[in-house]
Amino acid sequence: MGNGGLKKSEPFKVLEFIEYVPNSIATKIIIKEITGSISAVSSDSGGLLIGKIVPFDTFIEVIEGNAEIFIDNNSNLLETGQSIIIPAHSHRIIRTINRFKLLSTIIKSGYEDVS
Repeated sequence: MGNGGLKKSEPFKVLEFIEYVPNSIATKIIIKEITGSISAVSSDSGGLLIGKIVPFDTFIEVIEGNAEIFIDNNSNLLETGQSIIIPAHSHRIIRTINRFKLLSTIIKSGYEDVS
């Protein structure tokens, strides 16, 4: 499906792949497949990613800066190098404390009904 223009089997730096856009939130897809996706997100500052509910677990890793992640109205302060798993079907909001970059990984397989 998609790999954000990256070449497979060639090294790259995620911190350089996603840039800060003044007064904005930017998202770049690294991999997007039927079974899941990996995206890089940057926020210049003071941003708020709209709250939503996703039917899959989401792994978030802050790779630069700090972010506040609300999961079902519970606040979690993450700094560079920290990660969190947002459970499927949880309401989530990501708020910028200062400039940040993060990786978001969604795994869609494993949610099939196993009868």
